Amino acid sequence: MATTTTETPEHGELQRSGTTGPGAPPSPLRRRKTRRIIIFLGIALVLVAVAIPLYRYIVSYESTDDAEIDGYIYPVSSRVSGYAVRVTVDDNQFVQAGTVLVQLDPKDYNVAVANAKATLANLKSSFEAAQVNVPLTSVNTSTLLSSAQADVENTQAGLTAAERQFDAAQASLRQAEANDLIAQDNVTRYKPLAAVDEIPQQTYTQAVDSQKATAAAVEAARSSAGATEQAVTEARARVAQAQANLHYAETRPQQISVQRSRAEAAEAQVEQAQAVLDQAQLNLQYTTVVAPVSGIVGQRSAQPGQNVSPGQQMMTVVPLDSQNIWVTADFKETQLTYMRPGQPVKIHVDTYGRDYDGHVLNIGGATGSRFSLLPPENATGNYVKVVQRIPVKIVFENGQDPEHLLRLGMSVEPKVKVR
Repeated sequence: MATTTTETPEHGELQRSGTTGPGAPPSPLRRRKTRRIIIFLGIALVLVAVAIPLYRYIVSYESTDDAEIDGYIYPVSSRVSGYAVRVTVDDNQFVQAGTVLVQLDPKDYNVAVANAKATLANLKSSFEAAQVNVPLTSVNTSTLLSSAQADVENTQAGLTAAERQFDAAQASLRQAEANDLIAQDNVTRYKPLAAVDEIPQQTYTQAVDSQKATAAAVEAARSSAGATEQAVTEARARVAQAQANLHYAETRPQQISVQRSRAEAAEAQVEQAQAVLDQAQLNLQYTTVVAPVSGIVGQRSAQPGQNVSPGQQMMTVVPLDSQNIWVTADFKETQLTYMRPGQPVKIHVDTYGRDYDGHVLNIGGATGSRFSLLPPENATGNYVKVVQRIPVKIVFENGQDPEHLLRLGMSVEPKVKVR
């Protein structure tokens, strides 16, 4: 077998290359290959050891740069019409809740309040009078009914007495007429006898006088009968009047109901006037426009001397505390597989380079395209599948922004831990 010799740079001596045998030491080339393989395996193991946690870390989080700070913007408008006499704030000024923003001229509303108070006082007086009339009417009704019943009984008794007197007078008249007839017969019978002196002249004279007396008694009886008849007529009239009074007294309970109805109507008018007064006082309060929340003033359009109308927006107030702002993040639909409400979020704010803590509050009910003015229709046959985005609402943890640095519309990058 042929052999070759090489001279190593390290020792400057010749060594055999390509010689094989059971006891022959490994060649330097083989040792170098072995070292390379070991190094490569070590590097691969390190890469695998690093890649596995890195992969697990990457798949444990979902993030997006399509996100911004969002929140409510409170419009400030007037609830009544009026003339603006004072505007106390300007754009970008911080105000506390309840701070006076605009003052409208209150003179007209002061007059309305005074007018409503006067009307209410007048109606209260009428109501009190109507209330007093109800018990008075009730008492008078009871008294009048008892009196009318007694009056009917008395007039009935008087009518009965008058009728009895009339009957007695009629009997007296008949008796007087009978006596007068007897006296007339005596005069007629005694006159011829006295003429021939068959009876004394004195007897005839007595008969004539007696007839005159009976005639006078008849006239007296007739006058008495006429008087008693008139008394009966008057008694009957009194009975009719008493019965009419009784019927009127019996209708007094309905009059009590009428009085109660009038009192209730007066009470309703008082309540209506009270409502008018309350509304006038509210309108007077509405002339002072205050901040609904604490925040930054923006879009101020109100100016002193301006006439404003109800509902006219004069400015806006943007609250900046962490309870009134949140993050709206538009994640791809493929990123929502494991996303759930309550998962922790790291929110990176580009403006300050700071991270804030938060959590997922909820996931939107539809994609952003469905809320657009013209939602897409995919039934045309020309549909091209595009990954859609769904808004996710992320809220800050309490006390995350004590300096109120965050502003609506700022770009943020939320990172949600989904696993």
